[in-house]
Amino acid sequence: MSKIGVLLMNLGGPERITDVGPFLYNLFSDPEIIRTPFPAFQKPLAWLISTLRSTTSQQAYLSIGGGSPIRRITEQQARELQSKLRNKGLNATTYIAMRYWHPFTESAIADMKADGIDQIVVIPLYPHFSISTSGSSFRELKKLRDSDNDFKKIPMRCVRSWFSQSGYLKSMVELISEQISLCESPSNAHIFFTAHGVPKSYVEEAGDPYKQQIEDCSLLIINELEKYLGHSNPHTLSYQSRVGPVEWLKPYTEEVLTDLGKSNVNDLVVVPISFVGEHIETLQEIDIEYKEIAEKAGIKNFRRVKALNTHPTFIEGLSDLVISCLDGPLVNIEEASQLPEKVKLYPQEKWQWGWNNSSEVWNGRVAMIVFLVLFIELILGSGPLHRLGIL
Repeated sequence: MSKIGVLLMNLGGPERITDVGPFLYNLFSDPEIIRTPFPAFQKPLAWLISTLRSTTSQQAYLSIGGGSPIRRITEQQARELQSKLRNKGLNATTYIAMRYWHPFTESAIADMKADGIDQIVVIPLYPHFSISTSGSSFRELKKLRDSDNDFKKIPMRCVRSWFSQSGYLKSMVELISEQISLCESPSNAHIFFTAHGVPKSYVEEAGDPYKQQIEDCSLLIINELEKYLGHSNPHTLSYQSRVGPVEWLKPYTEEVLTDLGKSNVNDLVVVPISFVGEHIETLQEIDIEYKEIAEKAGIKNFRRVKALNTHPTFIEGLSDLVISCLDGPLVNIEEASQLPEKVKLYPQEKWQWGWNNSSEVWNGRVAMIVFLVLFIELILGSGPLHRLGIL
């Protein structure tokens, strides 16, 4: 029987406080996270930003127990999925490839080669495709595959996005309905989708499909939820986790929470739509920061829907996704890693030198200014970037 390797790709996260700095360095070293005009600037800039942000980030992780649970949860998801696939008659083994922390993609590749895997199914644990999440993970996998002749020989099938998959939608509906049932007036409970944001320039200038997929997904969930409950609920979509002075996808979560409070919303059911496992954005940002904002705005009952984690319906959906990928049309790593045609990381054209509307698209002059500002921040411990909320 063919030996199938199922590769689950995820972000990764620091497991201990001492991991925070190195994790941030890996994150900001990725040109799909911070775009610079010259590759030589990438790692020095990543080192400076990670050094300056470490203390603040460490405090956030301390508030949720001292580290990210993302590796533990992803490993649990992988074990449950492997068991489900084997019960369905597939000789499947699951592997984990984290983008910015252990276990890295290289480790998963080595394990699959050592186990003699005959074919690989790649599933990003991001239901919605974005340049900075699935795109970055696929491109890293492709780079490693292109440099390894033995690994290149193993057939590979990829799932690019899966936000409309029935098991995913059903599991979301089940978890949301649990919280709605606890509300004083279930039919009046306001469903509040909050998705991880991306810079607006990713969508408008780079052609990222993320925003459209998030919007489509929220409507699919609402439609399925109405069928499940027998009534409709008011709902809102917003975007969280923005940093820096650039414009991110709107509306911003904190601003919408304030508006909902002014509208006398009592029961708020918060749905982390773009997260399939608990981590810093759910446990700290939503459960602590946004809950406090909501309560100050006058929202009395703040209920947060749990992340999918190892919810049985979700794991069943993942197993169906693997099987449909094996039976369906081939999507290879070249297609999966392909970015929208608009994307250009660097270098900039001559006419793009100087300030422009998207400060995500840096140039040499701006990069030098950034280095100067970061140096001042490093020496003084305060300054314009602190006031802007970047550091």
